[in-house]
Amino acid sequence: MKTSFKLTLLVALFAAIFFSSCSYNTMVEKQEATSSQWAQVQNAYQRRADLIPNLVATVKGYAKHEEGTLTAVIEARAKATQITVDPTKLTEENIQKYQEAQGQLGTALGKLMMVKESYPDLKANQNFMALQDELTGTENRIAVERNKFNTVVQDYNQYIRKFPQVIWAGWFGFSKKGYFEADAGAKNAPKVEF
Repeated sequence: MKTSFKLTLLVALFAAIFFSSCSYNTMVEKQEATSSQWAQVQNAYQRRADLIPNLVATVKGYAKHEEGTLTAVIEARAKATQITVDPTKLTEENIQKYQEAQGQLGTALGKLMMVKESYPDLKANQNFMALQDELTGTENRIAVERNKFNTVVQDYNQYIRKFPQVIWAGWFGFSKKGYFEADAGAKNAPKVEF
């Protein structure tokens, strides 16, 4: 009897170790997928930041009286590129800080794009139009990458919160990741008046 009890205990211990290693490996894979997708989000934002100097230079040639707008864009770009988030620290607070800096840059870019209405020559400039198209495409890429990031984070968060992974996640330091959320004013529809 003692031998069969020891054998049963040994088999149970082996099964627990085997299944925990499977869970651990899956958590590592999902965490790496999250980090990889975070890098894609940062790449999309970097693409936007790289387009801005060319856009500012093009506008500067036509809109000499818009120095305040150009300065705001340059400052917002500098602030947005200074804020980085380590993939191992993708907390809701860190992502919100990152998102706020990127949102300020988006607002400044929006004002810069409105400048073209006051300058007909700028509207007709091929470089400006090409940069505007590139910027629009980049904003779409950012939205796509943020959506993919949220999907990967959801998969990771769900996995580490399910039983028995929740036990191993706590032991091995796997913690919940934050999501990108809609901007504060996004739920209010803009008013259109004719």
